[in-house]
Amino acid sequence: MENSQSEQRKPFRRHLRSAAGVALLVAVTLLIFKLYQPRSPALATGSPQPIDLSNPSQNDGATNSDARSPLPLTPPRTAEQIVADKIIVFAAGRREIVHRLARHYGETIPEEVLRFFDAVEAGNWPETERLFESMAKRSGQYNQSGPPDPALNHFWPAVLEAFGVAEQAHDIPAAELLKFGEDVLGAVPPGAVYIGGTDSGRFIPTLLAETSSGERPVVLTQNALADSRYLEYIQFLYGDRLDLPNPADSERVIAEYKADARKRLEHDQQFPDAPRQVRHLETIKLTGENIDVSGPTAVMDVNERFLKLILERNPDSAFALQESFPLKGTYAQATPAGPIMELRARDPAEPLTADAATGALDYWRNTATQIRAAPASDETLKNYSHMAGAQGNLLAHQGQPAAAEQTYQISFQLYPGNIDTLLNYRRFLLDQQREPEAARLLDTFRTQHPDLESELKKWLPPD
Repeated sequence: MENSQSEQRKPFRRHLRSAAGVALLVAVTLLIFKLYQPRSPALATGSPQPIDLSNPSQNDGATNSDARSPLPLTPPRTAEQIVADKIIVFAAGRREIVHRLARHYGETIPEEVLRFFDAVEAGNWPETERLFESMAKRSGQYNQSGPPDPALNHFWPAVLEAFGVAEQAHDIPAAELLKFGEDVLGAVPPGAVYIGGTDSGRFIPTLLAETSSGERPVVLTQNALADSRYLEYIQFLYGDRLDLPNPADSERVIAEYKADARKRLEHDQQFPDAPRQVRHLETIKLTGENIDVSGPTAVMDVNERFLKLILERNPDSAFALQESFPLKGTYAQATPAGPIMELRARDPAEPLTADAATGALDYWRNTATQIRAAPASDETLKNYSHMAGAQGNLLAHQGQPAAAEQTYQISFQLYPGNIDTLLNYRRFLLDQQREPEAARLLDTFRTQHPDLESELKKWLPPD
């Protein structure tokens, strides 16, 4: 979830504020990362049952069966009413999870947490935001002067998830929110585990999956697997459905990453004229035998290692991914699926077919045409632009350069200020030894978007 709330403080790479904001925390706590994001099948034991709020037949229990005294048909719910009702059901479910966590750990729920859920259920956004920001300062997830508040520890993932859902409903028009969620969840294979990436890609499918009828997919996030609190949370929710990492796994995965980071840092120190092995946005510091690692690249490396572990331990489960930060280790067996990608969908020895690449490109052409046919919010344009760019990454990695380049261009058409697409498209051109075109792409972006220069400098690799 993201820390800043005003539009002035929401750069396009909002989904990576999770990684960047956690960098300081990583250095202090062996690479703990921010977000979370699951959905709970365990709601079946005590939580409000989900209803299909988009179905008018469920409205108010009214019928028209008495022909002698016909009742007026219930008017269709507006998108705003549907989303508002879903938020109430979702918040009630997360409140119940908090109570279950309290019983499980033998802890008392802080009153501030309960007031927060009151505000979410009431649709009181200013109070929801105020309470969240107050708790966030003590959560151990954001920059703070003192130690984390232990009273929030086990409840924080559920609070963060409820806030993420409420924030999406606040920021995105209701009809666009519902359409986005339907597009994403409609591409998830039946019974699959869905792994969200961006804020919208995590929280909107979580909201819809838990408040609609039909089979519920397991919803995880790639962005928080390095956070021990999140691992405990998803183990609590999904431990009976998935083989998930335990604390010993967490220690081992982080130790393996740190050993690799140490080796690469020592290489760069010993061979200063050789190509650097420490990566962009990866900070590694040695103090005697201790190593501190921070930065979004470091965090996402650890998250990817955890994701690979989950895939390995659940060989019979299907997985779908909505990418935030490129996880190239997942590309070998991935294939495009609507706006997202299905993992382990083919043999790694079999390249992605030209037909699959053409199908993905056609999907984005049609989707872009539909989106541009009616006014859409900036948030919606950013979301679809980001997913198109992510599929461009997959297509480029799988040896489909023509389809990849056209998909990058569609991403720019949807949202010209997409820094993610700029960086990935530029890397694509450089890898193809098209340096003049890469330079023109960067120069044009800077000319057209001078307001994004400071944000661009944060992410642009050195030449």
